[in-house]
Amino acid sequence: MIHTENLTKKFGELMAVESLSLDVAEGEVFGFLGPNGAGKTTTVRMLTSLIGPAAGMATVAGFTIGQQDTEIRRTVGVLTETPGMYDNLSAEYNLRIFAELYEVKDVKGQIEKYLKMLGLYERRLDAAGTFSKGMKQKLAIARALLHEPRVLFLDEPTAGLDPEAAHLVREFIAELKKEGRTIFLCTHNLDEADHLCDRIGVFKSHLLVVDTPANLRASVFGRKVVFHLRLADEKIASAIRSLEFARDVRIMENRVVVSLDNPEIQNPEVVRVLVNAGADIQFVGELRHSLEDVYLQLVKGV
Repeated sequence: MIHTENLTKKFGELMAVESLSLDVAEGEVFGFLGPNGAGKTTTVRMLTSLIGPAAGMATVAGFTIGQQDTEIRRTVGVLTETPGMYDNLSAEYNLRIFAELYEVKDVKGQIEKYLKMLGLYERRLDAAGTFSKGMKQKLAIARALLHEPRVLFLDEPTAGLDPEAAHLVREFIAELKKEGRTIFLCTHNLDEADHLCDRIGVFKSHLLVVDTPANLRASVFGRKVVFHLRLADEKIASAIRSLEFARDVRIMENRVVVSLDNPEIQNPEVVRVLVNAGADIQFVGELRHSLEDVYLQLVKGV
C-alpha cells in the first residue's frame, strides 16, 4: 500500500530524510517512531504529496508521488499534529467544507456518521472554537475520514491530550484497525505504538530498524525468563547453566533469570532441571522490556 525507494529530502544543507526504503502492507498499522526533528513529519508530507522529494520515489495506494499527486490526495486522509479548524464555524459546517472539497457524495450522511462515531453529534451546531482540545482532535479525525480514505496518516494523534481524551482517540484508532484500513502512525507515545501497531520503524533521518514490537524486544534485549523459587542458590543456578541453550543465568534474591532463545520450547526442560535440583518452583514469567527501553537503546548515540 505504501512503497518507498531511497526517498530523500533536504532543506538547504539539512538532510531531513535520507534514502528511506520502506514497505507498508494494506491493512497494516505501521508505527513511525523517532525523536523531534528526526524527519517524521517531512516523510508524511512527502507521502501525502504536500511536498516533493529531492530524490528517490514512492507510491501510495498504487499512485506515484510527483506524478499522480491529485489521486494520492484523494486517496489518503491526514491528521496533522496541530490540525487547524475554523473556530467561528460549527463542527458540522467545518466538516461540510472539507466534504465538499473531497467531493463526498453523501455529505450529510458522512458528517452524521463520523460525528456520532466520535461522540460529537450532540455538539454538531456548536462553534469549533468552544471545543476542548480532545474534542477538536476528534473533529479533525472525522475530517480526515469523511471521504473514506484507503490510507490514513496520523501525526501525533494524542499529543497534548488529557488521559481520557487520549484513551478515546486510541480506542477509535483501534476500531479503524479492525476495519482493515492502512494507518501510518507517527507518535511519541511508545505504549500507544506498542498496543496499536503491527510493525514499528525507528527513524532518525534514516531508518534504523523495522520489525514487530515483540521482535524488536527480542532482537535488542533477547528473551529473559524469570523462575520464581522458594529459595534460589548457586547450586540451582549451576544446574541451569549445564543446559547448552541457557545463557546469562543470574540469581536475583529468590529468582533465577535466564536468557532463552525459545522459551516456549525450552522452559519445560529448565523446569525439569530445577525440580531435579530440588528447587520449589512458585511460578514462571517472562521479563518484559518496554518498547521505550528498546527505542532508547536503538537511538542512543545515533
